Amino acid sequence: MSSTDTGKTAGPAGAGDSAGEDTPASRETRDARELGEAASQLSTAPVETAVPGSFGGARAPGALGWIAWTGREVTGWVRWIWRQLTSMRVALILLFLLSLGAIPGSLIPQSGTDAAKVQEFKDAHSALGSLYDRLGLFHVYSSVWFSAIYILLFVSLIGCIVPRTWQFVGQLRGRPPGAPRRLTRLPAYTTWRTAAEPEQVREIALKVLKQKRFRAHVDKDAVAAEKGYLRETGNLLFHIALIVMLVAFAWGQLFKSEGDKLIVEGDGFSNTLLSYDDFKSGNLFSTDDLTPFSFDLKNFTGTYERTGPNKGTPRTYQAAITYSEGAYGKEREGLVKVNEPLVIGDTKVYLTAHGYAPTVTVRDGKGDVVFHDAVPLLPLDSNVTSQGAVKVMDGYRNAQGKSEQLGFSAFFVPTFAGAGKGDMFSQFPALDYPVLALSGFHGSLGVDAGLPQNVYQLETAHMKQFKDAKGEILKSRLRPGETMKLPDGAGSITFDKDIKEWANFQVTQQPGSDWALAGAFAAILGLAGSLFIQRRRVWVRATTGDDGVTVVEMAGLGRSESAKLPEELGDLAALVHEQAPTKPDEDAAPTDADAEPPVPAAEGSKKQ
Repeated sequence: MSSTDTGKTAGPAGAGDSAGEDTPASRETRDARELGEAASQLSTAPVETAVPGSFGGARAPGALGWIAWTGREVTGWVRWIWRQLTSMRVALILLFLLSLGAIPGSLIPQSGTDAAKVQEFKDAHSALGSLYDRLGLFHVYSSVWFSAIYILLFVSLIGCIVPRTWQFVGQLRGRPPGAPRRLTRLPAYTTWRTAAEPEQVREIALKVLKQKRFRAHVDKDAVAAEKGYLRETGNLLFHIALIVMLVAFAWGQLFKSEGDKLIVEGDGFSNTLLSYDDFKSGNLFSTDDLTPFSFDLKNFTGTYERTGPNKGTPRTYQAAITYSEGAYGKEREGLVKVNEPLVIGDTKVYLTAHGYAPTVTVRDGKGDVVFHDAVPLLPLDSNVTSQGAVKVMDGYRNAQGKSEQLGFSAFFVPTFAGAGKGDMFSQFPALDYPVLALSGFHGSLGVDAGLPQNVYQLETAHMKQFKDAKGEILKSRLRPGETMKLPDGAGSITFDKDIKEWANFQVTQQPGSDWALAGAFAAILGLAGSLFIQRRRVWVRATTGDDGVTVVEMAGLGRSESAKLPEELGDLAALVHEQAPTKPDEDAAPTDADAEPPVPAAEGSKKQ
C-alpha cells in the first residue's frame, strides 16, 4: 500500500492542536521552526553570511559615542573576516592558489636546486629574468607571496577544524532532535494504520533502527534516530590530514638534503659534506643531521635487450654494494636498483646514472708511470657514447726535464661500428667493441690558480696541442691494450684492458615524508567518507487516531536531497511493518486470508 493509498492525514501530526487557538499563519511559522530544528546540526559547516553594511549600529552623540561605535564596527568586521577566512570556500580558494603558485616552481629554474640554470636563464633573458627575480619566481617556495598563501591556508584549516570538532563532539554526546509536528512536509514519508498499540510500535521501531546502526531514542510519541556520523568524521579527517601534509611538506623542505656522488667500481663513499660532488639542502638543515653511514661499490651490472624494437633497453641495472651504518657498524651487502633505493634511517640512496671509466696509464719520456687510474667519462646518448678528460697534474716532466701538466681529450664508445670505419658513436651500450679516441695537450691546466674546474672538461687556454711529425694534430683511436706515443720523446698513454664502470648515486634525506604519505592516504579516506556517506535522520511516530486505530508515520530527512533516502526509509518501513502490519479495512471486499498485507512505500522511492 502506498502512502497515497493509505492517505496522509494531518490528524496524528497535529493531534495536540486546537482549531480555535491557532491561526494558519502561526501554524505555518511553528512548522517551519520545527523543521529547522529537525534539520539542525546535520553538518558542522559554518553558516555563510553576506557582507554586512555595518556592525556599529546606531551611534551615540559625542566622542564616547564615536569611540564605542568604532569599537563595535572594528570588532564586527574582524569577526566577519575571520569567519570568511575559516570558511570552506576560502580554504578551497587558498588551496587552488597554492597549487597555482607551485606551477612556476616546476617550470622556472629555482636557485635552491640549480643556480647555474638560473644564471643561464638570466643571461639569455635579461628583461624577463629581472622581472622574475623581482617577483620571486626563481625561489618560489621561499618567496613572500607563496609563504603568505601557505600560512593563510594553514590558519584557515585550523580555524575551520577546531570549532567544527567541538560542535561534532557535542552532537555525538547529544541525541537526535524530536520529530516535527507535521512529518508530511519532510522529503521522504510513509504512513499506515495498524492494530498494534502505539507503545508496541515505538518499541518495534526502536529495535529495528538500532539493529540498522541508527542512534535512536524515544521522544514523546515518536522515535528519533540518526545515522551517518562518519560523513562528518571523514570531513574532519580530510581537513586534519591536509594540515598534517602541510606540516610534513614544510618540515621536509626546511630540513631536507640532497647530494650526488659518482663512484667508480672499487671506490667508496662516506656520508660527509666533503664527499659529495654536488649538494643542496633546506634552510634549517645542519651537517650534524647527516645520517652516518658509508658504502663501497663492488660492481655494476647492466644487461640490455639485443634484438627487437627495444634493442638497447636495460634489462638488468643494479649496483652491488657493501655498506655499514654508523662509525663502527657491521658491514652488510646490498643491491641498489632503479626505484629500489638503499634505505638507512631517513636517508635513501638512489641509483640515477651509469657509465664507463676506462683505465689509462701515462708514462713520461723515461718510461716512468706518472698517472694510472680509471677515468670516468660522461655519457652523451642512450648507447653510452661518452666524453671526458684525462688530467695529469703532478709528476710529469717533458723531454727537456721541465715540469709540465698533461691533458687528454677523451671520447669513448663501448661498441664501435668497426675498425677503420664509422664515426665515434656507440652502436650498443654494452662493451662489445670498446674504442677510446684521444688527443693530447701539454702546458698548464690552470688548476694552480685555485679556481674550480669541471673535471670532465679541459681548460686549454694555456696549453699546446701535441702534433705529429707532419705537423698535424696528434690523435688516435685505441683498442684495449694499445698505446699512443707522444712526439719528441714526450712519453705515451696506454688504454689498459681493465675497463671499469661507474654509478651515480643520489643521496636524499627528507624528514616528514612518511607523515606526508600517511596524510595523503588519510585525506583520500576522509574525502571518500565525506562524499559517499550521507548524514540522515528518521522519525517514527505512533499515535491513536480518532477511530481508536494506531496511525504509524515514518519520515526521513537528509543533509541533501538523495534518491537513496526514500529507498532506505521504505526498507525500514518494511521491517517495522512486518511486526506491526496494516490493519485490514473492515468495509473492504474480502481477500485471500493467506495474502500478506501490502508494505507501505515511502514517497520518492520507486513503486514495485
